[in-house]
Amino acid sequence: MKKIVLFLIIGLLIIGCSTAYKSITAQMPDLSQINDGVYRGFYDVSGTPVKVTLDVILQNNRITNIEIINHFRSPIGKKAENIIWQIIEKQNLDIDAVSGATASSKAILKAVENAFQ
Repeated sequence: MKKIVLFLIIGLLIIGCSTAYKSITAQMPDLSQINDGVYRGFYDVSGTPVKVTLDVILQNNRITNIEIINHFRSPIGKKAENIIWQIIEKQNLDIDAVSGATASSKAILKAVENAFQ
């Protein structure tokens, strides 16, 4: 019961927060200039409780996997985690946010970008 109340509070906070996060954009770095390996990225969406930590696996200048380590979000924010497959398929961060989970979508995209910085 406490978890449900906590998720409801988080959800209300996100709904009531500024929508400035909608203008957040992420740029894909030049992967040909980055060595193979596992890169950790983090992003905290200002004005919301959304935070993401993830690992990006790079092999042969391609993202081969993205593993979400921690994603503090509302229950609907979980839907945004599906964009990792689009990032891997397109090898690009120019991905549309998941409807209803914009803050989490933007956080995941920025965390991938930050992993390579």
